Amino acid sequence: MTATVTDTANPENQDLELLHNRQIDLRFYRRKDGLYEIVGHLTDKKTYPFRLQLADKDLAAGEPVHDMELRMVVDDNLTVHDIKATMNATPFGICLEAQSTLAPIKGLRIAAGWNKKVRDLLGGAASCSHLMELLGPMATTALQGLAPKRIKEIEQPENEHLRQAKVNSCYAYGESRTVVARLWPHLHKSK
Repeated sequence: MTATVTDTANPENQDLELLHNRQIDLRFYRRKDGLYEIVGHLTDKKTYPFRLQLADKDLAAGEPVHDMELRMVVDDNLTVHDIKATMNATPFGICLEAQSTLAPIKGLRIAAGWNKKVRDLLGGAASCSHLMELLGPMATTALQGLAPKRIKEIEQPENEHLRQAKVNSCYAYGESRTVVARLWPHLHKSK
């Protein structure tokens, strides 16, 4: 089962044959106990029959090579309280052992340097590369999930340090851009 799509972003408008589809779904939830849960779900599928290494038969087109879910529980300060992986499809049976390798993440706080800490703790043979890769976008999802709360905090008069930290944190919050000029004129710098 092969899907052909037209690439409208390509000026030559070439037809493309879809060979591999990775889907990542990220969700942020408030729990009844006052904590938050980020759920990341990753699937990899081929559009053609595919033989995994060490397998006796092909996977059918559309059957997942990877199907895994990662659940991470954080508090208001984005400190990790718990983390759990579920792997429904993996290329090797031994991959399932990686579900129990995530304990070093407990107690970490999602903040600057998060991705480096995750790579240092779970990189290489220490854990599953796909679970590790999910933790970056899951951290961003947590930040987005708590954005309304964080915006209220940043606007409190006593939180000038939060406003200063936001400046130059991304393109829109660049010190010479209109967002900073409108939100915090005292922190704006002309080019």
